[in-house]
Amino acid sequence: MNKNEFIDKVADMADMSKAEASKAVDAVFDSITRALQAGDDVRLVGFGTFSAAQRKAREGRNPRTGETIQIPASIQPKFSAGKGLKDSLNNR
Repeated sequence: MNKNEFIDKVADMADMSKAEASKAVDAVFDSITRALQAGDDVRLVGFGTFSAAQRKAREGRNPRTGETIQIPASIQPKFSAGKGLKDSLNNR
């Protein structure tokens, strides 16, 4: 499912226009992004937790040449599924 299909589903399920659903979906994504940028976790009980994890700088290899390269430190988004989401997938 891509973003447009997701917006269509939200619009149908919430009985709203696609424009309103698009605004709502964008607001949710922006809120999660801003919270992670601020160093906060986003916990949605029953669904999961979005967090940001620091990755250290490390050495890697270019797969084409085998040459050693430096991979810089970075912050990566993480998602951990909650019990409700896991259970809904396993009890279909």
